[in-house]
Amino acid sequence: MRFSDILGLPHIKSHLVSSADAGRIPHAQLFVGPEGSGALPTAIAYARYLLCGNSGGENQGGDVACNAKCEHLAHPDLHFAFPVAASESVKSHAVSDHYLAQWRIFVREQPYGNLFDWYQAIGIENKQGQIGVDEAHDIVKKLSLKSFEGGYKVMIIWMAERMNASAANKLLKLIEEPPQRTVLIMIAEEEEGLLQTLRSRCQTLHFPPLPEAVVAEGLMLKGSSREEALQIAHEANGNFNRALDLLLRDSEDLVFEKWFVQWTRTAFKARGNKGAVHELILWSEEIAKTGRETQKKFLSYCLTVVRQALLLNYRADSLVYLKMHLPDFQLAKFAPFIHENNIVPIVRELEDALYHVERNGNSKIIFTDLSIKLTRMLHMKAA
Repeated sequence: MRFSDILGLPHIKSHLVSSADAGRIPHAQLFVGPEGSGALPTAIAYARYLLCGNSGGENQGGDVACNAKCEHLAHPDLHFAFPVAASESVKSHAVSDHYLAQWRIFVREQPYGNLFDWYQAIGIENKQGQIGVDEAHDIVKKLSLKSFEGGYKVMIIWMAERMNASAANKLLKLIEEPPQRTVLIMIAEEEEGLLQTLRSRCQTLHFPPLPEAVVAEGLMLKGSSREEALQIAHEANGNFNRALDLLLRDSEDLVFEKWFVQWTRTAFKARGNKGAVHELILWSEEIAKTGRETQKKFLSYCLTVVRQALLLNYRADSLVYLKMHLPDFQLAKFAPFIHENNIVPIVRELEDALYHVERNGNSKIIFTDLSIKLTRMLHMKAA
């Protein structure tokens, strides 16, 4: 993966190339960007630029053999760490090296993919992966060895906010006293999820959401018509991964929309209706059977819907990017029920539910409680 393969981000690519050419290469860097912004492919392209030489310029390639190794993510001085968990093939003490074959396929096929896509790729979507202390031990060990080819050693840690405190503390000494010609690149979507002591020791580079025109251009390269590409790019809101899912009609948001519509319609009927209350309980039981990552993504989707509905209700149409795909549900008709009297409690309850799911609370109780509260809040009157 080269810089020329990455959508948009001209200022970031220019900064990385010029700083590398000038020899100003921070040993610890933090790339922060929302899902689908291209932080991971940019980190890989940057690592390739450092490892394969840049005397001939990025497009002229440097060392041919080195480029071939980087193309297949098999360079001996390019290392990766990412969230993992035990699975059918790895029973305990799971670390990234156990999943390297799947990782190479994932990056080749979904370089803009998210954490949920990765968990699906390795069959752990019912669990919550992490970067643990065993992983940190491996990182320290790999970077303490001499470079295989005599140049830089690069470690890319993807979704670094999934690193637990023990692992983060173990890496502090490595970052404070790095081995010579070692570059550590951490990639995160939520900067606050990393320990402050770790963040303060890194040079941070922020990635913006991709402009609509750039997303549309990327979709047209995938075979989309211009009209379809522009429509999807607006709905994707700067997230190229979501844009690709919408193009292929493979977005989990389509499933979440069905769940949300069923949930809210039942909640509207549930006031004083015992049968509808029973339906809400059954709905909660069905959602509780899904994996925790699925539940978390669904709750995040619900937060997006209610925020977009509030904007639509208050006629901030230019800020509304969400499109509902079910033919019998219109966001414009739902929007009047989200207003100044209930938006704060609805968002608070959704965020509380997300918090408890993340901490392995009983999903059936969480969603049943949320459903009953949602019934009350949706029936609140606007001022």
